[in-house]
Amino acid sequence: MAKAVKATEPAAPRTRTVPYDIAEQLRTPEEMAAYLDAWLDEAPEAAAGIARALGDIARAKGMSQVARDAGLSRESLYKALSENGNPSFATVLKVARALGVKFHAEAA
Repeated sequence: MAKAVKATEPAAPRTRTVPYDIAEQLRTPEEMAAYLDAWLDEAPEAAAGIARALGDIARAKGMSQVARDAGLSRESLYKALSENGNPSFATVLKVARALGVKFHAEAA
Protein backbone atom coordinates (compact mmCIF):
# COMPACT_ATOMS: atom_id res chain seq x y z
CA MET A 1 0.00 0.00 0.00
CA ALA A 2 1.42 3.32 -1.06
CA LYS A 3 1.56 6.25 1.34
CA ALA A 4 -0.17 9.45 0.34
CA VAL A 5 2.30 12.23 -0.10
CA LYS A 6 1.07 15.54 1.23
CA ALA A 7 1.90 18.40 -1.07
CA THR A 8 3.47 21.30 0.75
CA GLU A 9 2.59 24.81 -0.18
CA PRO A 10 5.35 27.35 -0.41
CA ALA A 11 5.67 29.41 2.74
CA ALA A 12 4.23 32.89 2.51
CA PRO A 13 6.88 35.56 2.66
CA ARG A 14 7.23 37.02 6.12
CA THR A 15 6.42 40.66 6.56
CA ARG A 16 8.86 42.57 8.71
CA THR A 17 7.14 45.00 11.02
CA VAL A 18 8.72 47.80 12.97
CA PRO A 19 7.20 49.98 15.67
CA TYR A 20 5.75 53.23 14.36
CA ASP A 21 7.32 56.34 15.83
CA ILE A 22 5.47 59.58 15.16
CA ALA A 23 8.59 61.55 16.10
CA GLU A 24 10.18 60.40 12.84
CA GLN A 25 7.34 62.05 10.90
CA LEU A 26 7.52 65.43 12.64
CA ARG A 27 10.09 67.19 10.48
CA THR A 28 9.07 70.85 10.37
CA PRO A 29 7.88 73.33 12.99
CA GLU A 30 4.54 73.48 11.16
CA GLU A 31 4.10 69.69 11.37
CA MET A 32 4.99 69.76 15.07
CA ALA A 33 2.52 72.56 15.78
CA ALA A 34 -0.21 70.83 13.76
CA TYR A 35 0.35 67.58 15.69
CA LEU A 36 0.05 69.33 19.05
CA ASP A 37 -2.94 71.33 17.84
CA ALA A 38 -4.67 68.09 16.80
CA TRP A 39 -4.22 66.71 20.32
CA LEU A 40 -5.56 69.92 21.82
CA ASP A 41 -8.59 69.86 19.49
CA GLU A 42 -9.38 66.15 19.65
CA ALA A 43 -8.61 65.40 23.30
CA PRO A 44 -8.43 68.68 25.22
CA GLU A 45 -9.01 66.94 28.55
CA ALA A 46 -6.39 64.23 27.97
CA ALA A 47 -3.51 65.76 29.89
CA ALA A 48 -1.41 62.60 29.56
CA GLY A 49 -1.95 62.54 25.80
CA ILE A 50 -1.00 66.18 25.43
CA ALA A 51 2.12 65.62 27.53
CA ARG A 52 2.93 62.61 25.34
CA ALA A 53 2.49 64.75 22.23
CA LEU A 54 4.97 67.26 23.67
CA GLY A 55 7.32 64.33 24.31
CA ASP A 56 6.95 63.14 20.71
CA ILE A 57 7.81 66.61 19.46
CA ALA A 58 10.74 66.84 21.88
CA ARG A 59 12.11 63.54 20.58
CA ALA A 60 11.73 64.81 17.02
CA LYS A 61 13.73 67.95 17.86
CA GLY A 62 16.26 66.17 20.06
CA MET A 63 15.50 65.55 23.71
CA SER A 64 18.89 66.77 24.98
CA GLN A 65 18.59 70.12 23.22
CA VAL A 66 14.99 70.61 24.32
CA ALA A 67 15.96 69.80 27.92
CA ARG A 68 18.77 72.38 27.81
CA ASP A 69 16.49 75.00 26.25
CA ALA A 70 13.80 74.31 28.87
CA GLY A 71 16.29 74.41 31.75
CA LEU A 72 15.60 70.79 32.74
CA SER A 73 17.69 67.66 32.92
CA ARG A 74 17.18 65.20 30.09
CA GLU A 75 16.12 62.53 32.58
CA SER A 76 13.49 64.73 34.22
CA LEU A 77 12.16 65.74 30.80
CA TYR A 78 11.81 62.08 29.75
CA LYS A 79 10.06 61.31 33.03
CA ALA A 80 7.69 64.30 32.86
CA LEU A 81 6.66 63.56 29.27
CA SER A 82 6.47 59.79 29.57
CA GLU A 83 3.24 57.80 29.43
CA ASN A 84 3.05 57.83 33.23
CA GLY A 85 4.44 61.32 33.68
CA ASN A 86 2.46 64.13 35.22
CA PRO A 87 4.29 67.36 34.40
CA SER A 88 3.46 70.57 36.19
CA PHE A 89 1.94 73.33 34.13
CA ALA A 90 5.16 75.30 34.58
CA THR A 91 7.08 72.40 33.01
CA VAL A 92 4.60 72.21 30.13
CA LEU A 93 5.08 75.93 29.46
CA LYS A 94 8.90 75.63 29.60
CA VAL A 95 8.83 72.70 27.19
CA ALA A 96 6.43 74.46 24.81
CA ARG A 97 8.70 77.51 24.75
CA ALA A 98 11.76 75.29 24.16
CA LEU A 99 9.92 73.54 21.32
CA GLY A 100 8.92 76.81 19.72
CA VAL A 101 5.20 76.19 20.02
CA LYS A 102 2.62 78.49 21.59
CA PHE A 103 -0.68 77.77 23.24
CA HIS A 104 -3.54 80.09 22.43
CA ALA A 105 -7.08 80.42 23.67
CA GLU A 106 -10.33 80.98 21.87
CA ALA A 107 -13.93 80.98 22.95
CA ALA A 108 -15.44 77.49 22.98
